[in-house]
Amino acid sequence: MPRAYSEDMRARVLAEVESGASRRAAAEEFDVSASTAIIWVKCFRETGRCTAKPRGGSVSPLEKHADFLLGLIARRPDLTLDEAVLAMHRHKIPGSRSAMWRFFKRHNVTFKKSLRAAEQERAAWPLAARVAGCGTPDGAPCPTRSLAWRTNLPKGISAKQLLTKLEISSGFRHELKSNSVSKKPL
Repeated sequence: MPRAYSEDMRARVLAEVESGASRRAAAEEFDVSASTAIIWVKCFRETGRCTAKPRGGSVSPLEKHADFLLGLIARRPDLTLDEAVLAMHRHKIPGSRSAMWRFFKRHNVTFKKSLRAAEQERAAWPLAARVAGCGTPDGAPCPTRSLAWRTNLPKGISAKQLLTKLEISSGFRHELKSNSVSKKPL
């Protein structure tokens, strides 16, 4: 979209018209369209000034509820975006998931989860435990043996490489099938 004409250009066209020139002659002299000069003069005569209209700057309806939404995240920093949207809807605040995302982006709130300090030291543990069929460190059984936790793999190690290491250490051959792992003796 083209930029608005400068205030200086508007003032020169208006001064030319006020000194007695026609609006069309003033427009031709300053290389603007005749309709533009006519609109500027009309605006000046009605309001006493002729400035460009403001552009952009639409405000999200969620800004009215900024205190509630930011307070929600301050109280529960581990809240996911979907949970925040549900809380918003429970309080009868209209809005979509994408509107909520843009709101939080404007306010520098992120939903990226980081590993807890204990898990950072052994980032591949969840996948290794699930693939090997063992439980959690507290001894609780694994709820599923899926490879859904691949995001916890250390950089540079693929799920296949991890399975190879597990085969060597556990004595079982692990087969990848879609998102599940089957375990067979070697």
